[in-house]
Amino acid sequence: MANIHPTAIIDPGATLGSDVTIGPYAVIGDGVEIGDETEIGPHVRIAGPTKIGRRNRFTGSASFGTDPQDLKFGGEKTRLEIGDDNLFREFVTVNRGTMGGGGVTTIASKNLFMAYSHVAHDCHVGSNVIFANNGTLAGHVEVGDFATIGAFCAVHQFCRVGNHAFLGGDTIVTQDALPFVKTVGSRPAKTYGVNHIGLQRKGFAPETVEALRKAYKLLVRSHLLQADALEKIDAELGSIPEVRYFADFIKAASKRGIVR
Repeated sequence: MANIHPTAIIDPGATLGSDVTIGPYAVIGDGVEIGDETEIGPHVRIAGPTKIGRRNRFTGSASFGTDPQDLKFGGEKTRLEIGDDNLFREFVTVNRGTMGGGGVTTIASKNLFMAYSHVAHDCHVGSNVIFANNGTLAGHVEVGDFATIGAFCAVHQFCRVGNHAFLGGDTIVTQDALPFVKTVGSRPAKTYGVNHIGLQRKGFAPETVEALRKAYKLLVRSHLLQADALEKIDAELGSIPEVRYFADFIKAASKRGIVR
């Protein structure tokens, strides 16, 4: 059974799981699916088509699944998909996708979105990601698992943020942010080495952190051409999975280049 406040408005076309809580003045639209044990706080608006997993918490005064903020959007049927165990604080906004970007915006599981953070159309956010206050993604951005988007960060459209990347507060990211690395600054942002303290806190083995530091130095500090640096990383450190991911992230097709 759902616990629905009498002032909430639930469209007949919405689907609610068991033990769902809907707070005062929430508005749940047609085509919205809400998973079990999810809590929708006061003044939350969720438009469809949107599919939400289990045990999510929407604190209040936030908006999800609304039309993309894209002048090319013409009312096509696109969607938003959200996984399990996410926490969305006040005034978070997340838009659906566009047909030109694949038609779907996705957020995986166990993420924290602090107040006023924003995920635009066609973004894909992994799991265990932290968005600090006002962290903002433009359209078509990919964010890997365990990344941290600092307060007042803005990520340019079509950029990628790697697994375990750390973006410092007020950072403007106009190219891909390297995994495991601290990226800080505004126009241009720069890298400041592997986030070794953060990785140690997450339980990475010291030898893995050291291998990542060596790979980073070969890429950024050795003055080698990128192709030569990657070849040397593969030859010397390629047996370590995290280093292979680091190198593969750089080798993958990028629309914006990488932040160094």
